Amino acid sequence: MEKMSRSSSKCKDDTPPFLHIANLIIPWLTPQELSSLSCTCHTLSHLCKLISTVRSSDASRSFETHPIPFINTVDSRPYAFFLYTPTQLISPNFSRQFWGFPANPNPTLNFNFKLSLDFGGNGCDCGEKCEIHDDCPCSLLRYGDGAQVITECGLSCDCDSSCLNRVTQNGISVKLKIVRVTKKGWGLFADQFISSGEFVCEYAGELLTTHEARRRHQLYDELAKGGQFSSALLVVREYLPSRKACFRINIDATIMGNVSRFINHSCDGGNLTTVLVRSSGAVMPRVCFFTSRDVQAGEELSFSYGNVRLQPQGFPCLCGCPTCFGILPSEPT
Repeated sequence: MEKMSRSSSKCKDDTPPFLHIANLIIPWLTPQELSSLSCTCHTLSHLCKLISTVRSSDASRSFETHPIPFINTVDSRPYAFFLYTPTQLISPNFSRQFWGFPANPNPTLNFNFKLSLDFGGNGCDCGEKCEIHDDCPCSLLRYGDGAQVITECGLSCDCDSSCLNRVTQNGISVKLKIVRVTKKGWGLFADQFISSGEFVCEYAGELLTTHEARRRHQLYDELAKGGQFSSALLVVREYLPSRKACFRINIDATIMGNVSRFINHSCDGGNLTTVLVRSSGAVMPRVCFFTSRDVQAGEELSFSYGNVRLQPQGFPCLCGCPTCFGILPSEPT
C-alpha cells in the first residue's frame, strides 16, 4: 500500500504534482511575486529563473510573428514587465497575463480591434483580397496635421486578412529587439534591414477618454519626479479642416501595450513616421508607425514626441542627435 501511495502521488512523467500546478500558476506572477517565491525553496527558485529567461526571450508572448527579445548588457534587469496587447483596447477586463513558458494560452480574439471597434457600414466588394492596392475603393492617403492618414479595408469589406489593403492588421512582421541603453533605459531596435515606407508596429495600449488621460498625465508627472518612473501615454490630435476642433486619440501603454512603448524620442524626427490608420467600418483610427527612411539592422527606432516644450526645466532628452533641444517635449494633455 505504501508503494502504491508513493507511485500515485506522482504524475506519469514522475514530476511531483505541485510542480505541475506551479507551472500553471507561476507564469501569471509579477516580478515582485516571482522574487518572493524564489526565496522559498531551491526548486521554485529554479522555476522562477526559468520564467525570467523565457520572458526576456520574447516580450510579445508569441502574439507576434517573430519573438521580440530583451537584450541587456548594461545592468541586471532581464526584462521590463507590462501586459501585452497587439492593438488598442477599450476598458480591458484583465489585470494579469500569462507570460513565462513558450506555450501561450492568452486568448488573441479578446485583443482584436475588429471585434470591439466595428460599427458596420459599407466596405469594398473586391472579393477574397484586393490584388492591387491603388484600385481598392477603401484605399485612401491624405495628410492631416503633420501626420499621414490612410484607410484600409475592414470588417464591412468582402476581403479577408490576406488582402493587400490590410497592411497594419496582421501584427508585427519585421524582426525587432528591445535593448537596454546606458542612461536612456530600454529602446526598440531593428533586428533586420527595414526598407523605407514599411509598416513597423501599431502604438497599442488602453484607449482613454480625454478626462481620464488628463488625470493619468498628472499622476504620471508626479510619479516621474522621483526619477524611477516612465510613462507611455500618447495623445494624437487630428484637426478638422476648419482648424476649430480636433479629434483626440488618447492611448496609454504604461501598464498595457506592445513593444511600441519602448520607442524613444528623437529631436530630429527619428526614422519613424506616425500614421493614422482608419479601417472601413471601424469607429476609432489606430496610430501606426512606418519607416521614414531605410533602417539598418541594429539601428534604434525613434520618432518625435512633439515640438512644444512648455517646461523649460523638463525631463532631459538623451536622444543624442546634433539638433537635440536638451529636454523632452511637454505640452498640456
